[in-house]
Parts: sequence; structure tokens; C-alpha cells
Amino acid sequence: MSRRAAEISRKTKETEISVSIDVDGTGRSDMSTGVGFFDHMLDQLSRHSLIDMTVKAKGDLHIDDHHTVEDTGIVLGQALSKALGERRGIMRYASLDLAMDETLTRAAIDVSGRPFLVWDVNFTAPKIGTFDTELVREFFQALAQHAGVTLHITNLHGANNHHIAETCFKAVARVLRTALERDPRQPDAVPSTKGSLKG
Repeated sequence: MSRRAAEISRKTKETEISVSIDVDGTGRSDMSTGVGFFDHMLDQLSRHSLIDMTVKAKGDLHIDDHHTVEDTGIVLGQALSKALGERRGIMRYASLDLAMDETLTRAAIDVSGRPFLVWDVNFTAPKIGTFDTELVREFFQALAQHAGVTLHITNLHGANNHHIAETCFKAVARVLRTALERDPRQPDAVPSTKGSLKG
């Protein structure tokens, strides 16, 4: 079976980002975005999805973190889409309730080729340290749009905003891991009656 890996770079007046991934990895990560909390969340995404990820980003952090976080989601999504190709042999669907202390977050995914995000997560503070909590949604919106996945994220319980954000990343990581696993019963088939998962 061919290795599902990709490298993507993107340069604009606001950011310069390079991403390399290996879907069939072990969860090794090397993150350098200039945004400490975001690096921590990306580490969780890699570790719990078992997708090897290297992310290098330089952005206009003197303005704020928005462009760096959103554009990283764009490039990471593009890399996932490229690595998966025709999406042959994947399980395609997954859902999970993920607990962390007082927090419970649900994620569900369809690696459908049709981008869509349903976001039902509320933070009780505008920042986690210096990180804007609203950027968690912006990241997943960009990721879903450019990876071509339908993604539902719902926070069911939670008080600590760090925990809420972290469970979002961990839950998405785990559903990615399951949905992208190779299906031993149809290793060469596109799991769709349409015969295509490219949108």
C-alpha cells in the first residue's frame, strides 16, 4: 500500500506556512507557529490521530494570532486532502465522546469530500492566556473546508476553557484516526455509492 503523505507550502503577505504530514505515522510532531498554546493543541492533534505532522509558520503576530491560526488550518487541510487522494480504502466515518476531567466533548466526522463544520462549543472567557478562544473555531473551519470533511464538534460539559479547547482537538484527532484507518474488507474501494469522495 502506498504511503499517505504530503507536503504543502503557502505564502501570503500575512503568513508563510509549510506543513508535512504522514497519515500512516505514529503521532510524531514538530510544531513552530510562534503561538505557544496553538502549538500545544497541534501536538495533541498529531499525537492522538497518529498522524505525523511538521508545521512551520511565520505570521503577522504583531497584529494578532488570527491569520497564523486560520492559515495553518488551511494548509493542514490541504495536506490532508492531498495525502488521501481518492480516499480509497478508508473507514470514512467516526464519532467519539471524549472526556477530560470535568469536560466532555463530542466529535463526529465524514471524510466525504464535502466540507462542512457544525460548531456547538461555548467558551466562558475570551482568552486562554494570550490566545483568543474564538480562534479554535476558526482553525477547525479552515481545516474542514480545505480537507473536504464534514465535521461536527459539540461541547457537552465543561468549565475550564483550556480543557474545553483541548478536548476539541483531542476528539477531532481520535475521529480522524478512526475514519482514516484502512478498511481491511475493502482496501481498494472508495466507500461511497457514488464511486467518488472528491466533493
